[in-house]
Amino acid sequence: MTAPRQTRAGWRDLMIPATLGVMLAVSGRIAALDTAAARDLDGRYANSPLKEWFDGLHSGKGPCCSDADGTALSDVDWEAKDGHYRVRIQGQWWDVPEEAVIKEPNRAGRTMVWPVYYGAPLRLEIRCFIPGTMT
Repeated sequence: MTAPRQTRAGWRDLMIPATLGVMLAVSGRIAALDTAAARDLDGRYANSPLKEWFDGLHSGKGPCCSDADGTALSDVDWEAKDGHYRVRIQGQWWDVPEEAVIKEPNRAGRTMVWPVYYGAPLRLEIRCFIPGTMT
């Protein structure tokens, strides 16, 4: 009769860490979705003349959200090479997926990227990118 107890205890010992792992993975994905939400927390962009344009921007990967979510890049932090774009974010170069490039004219003038960050070590997805004019 002791054998079934050992089997149940062994099963339980395996299921507890497996369940915790699944719960952590699911909660991590839910938290990552929150990073893509619009972040004009203090309302500083509410009266921008380009607000509606920024709010309507989208790439092949979906909506970019707004100016508040994008990051303006200096000319030294992006480049066009062999027909593709690359951006430098936090000291590391990232290739811009073709579907993330916004095809319409850049009304803001400055190069912008909309990255979505995932955990540590640094991982990110480039949701949108719009080239500016290099000066």
